[in-house]
Amino acid sequence: MNKLLVALGLAATVALVGCNKEKAPETGATTGEHLENAASQATHDIKNAADHAASETTAAADHAAAKIDAAADEAAAKTEAAAHDVKEVTKEATADAAAAVEKGAADVKEKAQH
Repeated sequence: MNKLLVALGLAATVALVGCNKEKAPETGATTGEHLENAASQATHDIKNAADHAASETTAAADHAAAKIDAAADEAAAKTEAAAHDVKEVTKEATADAAAAVEKGAADVKEKAQH
């Protein structure tokens, strides 16, 4: 983001200064050449920033997808465990009910014989 702001600042400078072709005594390059170089560097920086942002976005999407897959796997495992628990509780309840019916029947039979 900072590189993008720098590039936009350079572009604004180019627009404000214009293309003065006088030689700058310190480097021997014209102002126009300096501005062209700055524009080239800004273009390069913008491309690098865009590539970096795309890479970061892809990495974040991959990370999110992995987290979603892990959460789905965990939910499936917990659902399966809960289903198993319900099955076991149902078996126990059925066995208890059958035992109560048998005891009741035995009690009725015993009372009938007396």
